[in-house]
Amino acid sequence: MYKIGVVGDKDSVLSFKAIGIDVYPVVEAEEAQKTIDRMAMDKYAVIFVTEHVAKDIEETIQRYNREIIPAIILIPSNQGTLNIGMQKIRDNVEKAVGVNIL
Repeated sequence: MYKIGVVGDKDSVLSFKAIGIDVYPVVEAEEAQKTIDRMAMDKYAVIFVTEHVAKDIEETIQRYNREIIPAIILIPSNQGTLNIGMQKIRDNVEKAVGVNIL
């Protein structure tokens, strides 16, 4: 069975624990990379990563974007959004449809 987890700063990810999602608070980029790699090996199908963490580990995010599992989904942190996640959604829609409909 596959699992769902979230990686980010403690204040942003702790609330996910209330709905049963595995929570991995991180402080540094290297710690986030190791955590995501470990989660991928431990059969996590969906890994939510806060945008503030993702901006520092772009190569790790890109590596898993080429794989089917795990799906890396960028979410805003409690400090707000950097619009990275929304831009990736726009890019994927444009690639699939041929034009940006958002």
